[in-house]
Amino acid sequence: MLGIAVEKVCEIIARARAFDAQIPLGESEEEPGNLKADDDIDEEDIVERAENYSEDPDYQDLVQIIDALNVEEQINLVALVWIGRGDFTADEIDAALEAANDAHNTRTGEYLLGMPLFGDYLEEALSQFGLGCEE
Repeated sequence: MLGIAVEKVCEIIARARAFDAQIPLGESEEEPGNLKADDDIDEEDIVERAENYSEDPDYQDLVQIIDALNVEEQINLVALVWIGRGDFTADEIDAALEAANDAHNTRTGEYLLGMPLFGDYLEEALSQFGLGCEE
């Protein structure tokens, strides 16, 4: 059903939560993670956040994990985040995948890590498909 293994998504969720736990509350309103599927990505904001956290081992590990995914998995991951965030519904998975494919670039890890609580969005998307992670 999904173009990425649930186990991979669950691993990313766990690592995203470890990373998010280190970020002070209050950053969410101004961060590039508030972009919608059809918004332009502000490269300066992504670069600034990457510079702020680039030395963080959790950040580095998670970016490497996401960037190591194949293109189809990266596109599916972004589509899931957008579904979990409410930009699309689970019934609109094809539209979400098309939008994620159109927006795909080489900075998927940085984009997703620029999105506060993206692990929660992934978990919400999985639940919309009747899936979840084992604790």
